[in-house]
Amino acid sequence: MFSPSEGVRQTTERSASPLILQEIDRLTIVAAMASFDRPTDPAIPPAAWVMRWAGLIRPGGAVLDLAAGHGRHARALAALGFRVTAVDIDVSALSDLAGEVIAADIETGSWPLAGRAFDAIVVANYLHRPHFPHLVESLAHDGVLIFETFGQGNERLGRPRNPDFLLAPGELLQAFGTCLTVVAYEHGEEQTPRPAVRQRLCAVKGAAPRSLL
Repeated sequence: MFSPSEGVRQTTERSASPLILQEIDRLTIVAAMASFDRPTDPAIPPAAWVMRWAGLIRPGGAVLDLAAGHGRHARALAALGFRVTAVDIDVSALSDLAGEVIAADIETGSWPLAGRAFDAIVVANYLHRPHFPHLVESLAHDGVLIFETFGQGNERLGRPRNPDFLLAPGELLQAFGTCLTVVAYEHGEEQTPRPAVRQRLCAVKGAAPRSLL
């Protein structure tokens, strides 16, 4: 049976170049996916970078998941035995979280965790540069900062495209390298789970760990 969408596709195939068709296919796939920057599907696994470096966190330690979203990292870390605090402006999806949940506007309000210290802070797919000093201050001694978000160049691949939400190459190193001990850093393009430019950092407050994972 002929459908309007098939007609559009067939017409496009006859008139468009292979490069245009490739771009149409890419955009179709991206549009069909759940949002990669703020995933709403609880079945989406936690980021491999977060889980890789979770082994550096003090066993049973207190972990802050900043801009926790639907809690994929908070749940995974709680399952590993950490005492999790999840913070976001919308915490409606976190009612079943085994841990502390704080609803706060972390961009227009004051830092909601003043005076507290965490054994680890996880920041994934979120960027608000004014928080950088707060992250350092809120880490306990030997605490671990695990950071992963989008980098410059991602604008040609998909969301986010706003330069305010894209890290320049080396930006996390520049922001945290003088006050924390960098364990690992990455910046580059990846293809899984979708094409994106990512920047990642793992750093500790104090001396470097005895062994890498």
